[in-house]
Amino acid sequence: MPPCPFLALSDRLRLTGRKQPLPLHQSAEAFLRLLKTEKGAPTPTPLRFRQVAQSIRQTGTYSLTPAELNYGCRLAWRNSVRCVGRFFWSKLDVIDARHLHTEEEIYQACLDHLTHATRHGDIRSTITIFPPADSRGHGPRIWNYQLSRYAGYRLGKKQILGDPAEADFTDLCLRLGWKPPKKRTAFDLLPLVISLHDKKPRLFPPPKKATLEVPIRHPDSSCLDSLRLRWFALPVVSNMKLEIGGLSFPAAPFSGWYMETEIGARNFADENRYHLLPEIARRLRLDTSRPTTLWKDRALVELNRAVLHSFAQAKVRMIDHHSATASHLRFEEDEAQAGRPVFGRWDWLIPPLSGSLTKLWPRSYNPTEFSPNFLTQKRLY
Repeated sequence: MPPCPFLALSDRLRLTGRKQPLPLHQSAEAFLRLLKTEKGAPTPTPLRFRQVAQSIRQTGTYSLTPAELNYGCRLAWRNSVRCVGRFFWSKLDVIDARHLHTEEEIYQACLDHLTHATRHGDIRSTITIFPPADSRGHGPRIWNYQLSRYAGYRLGKKQILGDPAEADFTDLCLRLGWKPPKKRTAFDLLPLVISLHDKKPRLFPPPKKATLEVPIRHPDSSCLDSLRLRWFALPVVSNMKLEIGGLSFPAAPFSGWYMETEIGARNFADENRYHLLPEIARRLRLDTSRPTTLWKDRALVELNRAVLHSFAQAKVRMIDHHSATASHLRFEEDEAQAGRPVFGRWDWLIPPLSGSLTKLWPRSYNPTEFSPNFLTQKRLY
């Protein structure tokens, strides 16, 4: 096994447990030195080190070259401790949109991201990078959790039509002037909300034309048809910030493709989301009188079968949880061959269905996060 140059830089690259960020010049130097250890990465020259140091001294910041940005984005995916799909980290498409500065330009770039990444179902992992934050931490923000997401309309104190996870954001959109369809449904796409620096947020139309949606039907029964379930094909996380070399990009939407349990076992099944298991069980005529009939388990499996079947019928790329966890094992093997340790969050890597049947179940992981990476940021509403 080759030696691990990463370990020599790990203290400077470590994000977990750090009370204060490193000075920018130290973070930038650590990132450039990391690139020098990476096979296939752009190799910074002594001149590049001097250029970055001089820029930071004179202006307080610096800019990544396109090649540094591309590889930094891929490293951020590789370092994502919550992602089970990291085997494909080197295949990430990077769209450099740092030159865009208006809300309208950012909105159009979001639509372009959806179109580029969806590819009529032949989904490609993609990230779009908007301008970095300034020295005060101000930069463009996309307020949506994901670029495509369904509204949650409050009908009463405890009743919500649609996705309860989006009830607060739906309230915000309504306050900003959004006019939902006259006939509201449980699957109405939300508008995009974009702000620049510390300016007021602006509302843009829902990305209907750019969002491919998949009707959900069961492979063996028509029992789900009248529910008119559907889900969007492309999950584009848009509320996290990207950190590379001490630079923060607060608007950097990124997407891969779905694992079926994300939809079938969480979005549809969680009690604080669409909470469909009781209705699915009723339609399947399962005995729900007591938990020992395992009706929830049986309904959950059938719901996930429906999701997998529907995406396959629509020719939209999706991975099942068994294949996804197997790919993570291949990722771990590749990292071992490269002499790099693998960090991870076990509670995120294990799927919410049949987790103990996967080979990740008996493993343990160090959850420490390193730069570059995707980080949570404070919600704006």
